[in-house]
Amino acid sequence: MKKFNEYLTVGDAASYLGVATCTLRRWDAGGKLKARRHPVTGFRLYLKEELETILMGASEAENTNTMLRRRSKKQGR
Repeated sequence: MKKFNEYLTVGDAASYLGVATCTLRRWDAGGKLKARRHPVTGFRLYLKEELETILMGASEAENTNTMLRRRSKKQGR
């Protein structure tokens, strides 16, 4: 079982990812990110590991976009 310090609240998770809290809720509703619920309060909690996976994916996508832009500039497009 995961410990509570391995989770972030909606606000903390949004800050960590650099997005709005409503974006996290939308991703949760769409299945892109899974929120757990606090056993007492019922608040959404996000597992840090999953947030890091999203950040790595975004970083890889940005690297690919940067590479494609550089290649396009070299080819004079």
